[in-house]
Amino acid sequence: MRKLVYYVAVSLDGRIAGPGGEFDFYPAGDEGQAAAYGAWCNARYPETVPTAMRAAHGLADTPNRRFDTVLMGLGSYRPALDAGITSPYAHLRQYVVSSTLAPDTDPAVTVVRADPIALVRDLKGEENQDRDIWLCGGGRLAGALLPEIDELIVKSYPVIAGAGIPVVDGEFDPTVFDVTDRAAFDNGVTVTHFARR
Repeated sequence: MRKLVYYVAVSLDGRIAGPGGEFDFYPAGDEGQAAAYGAWCNARYPETVPTAMRAAHGLADTPNRRFDTVLMGLGSYRPALDAGITSPYAHLRQYVVSSTLAPDTDPAVTVVRADPIALVRDLKGEENQDRDIWLCGGGRLAGALLPEIDELIVKSYPVIAGAGIPVVDGEFDPTVFDVTDRAAFDNGVTVTHFARR
């Protein structure tokens, strides 16, 4: 069965973005460190690079490796929309969970107004799908979907945000995950894979 995988960048204090949705505060390290880390991520998860940036990263014709579908909350979709990009991941099936976004924002984007749990269960149950579903964010959507999250891939950056959007924002619901893999990089970033116990 397909999995819902939360692939996300996180500060040391568990923030995926600042209070205004900013995400440019994550330190990249020097040029060589940033390049090595970026190359590692792009080799494993090339489909997580937005369509408009794929050519610049040498990924224009790279097939999707892990995911064929992306699921976003409005906060995760908003930066692309504000830049005039209505289909940020054209190489994936795109779903945005929002009660306020116009359903005709882009024909390649499906707006889901309610019940993201039902959506994820339907997506997981699709036949003839050999790739997983990428939960891009944000924190409230992750909180609502916690019962359906099968894996997390957490890119932990050596910075404290101080305030902002938490990685999961939901009800108190302790859920145990096991570490299945971890990689550390010279720029201080660790990437940890977790699987639901």
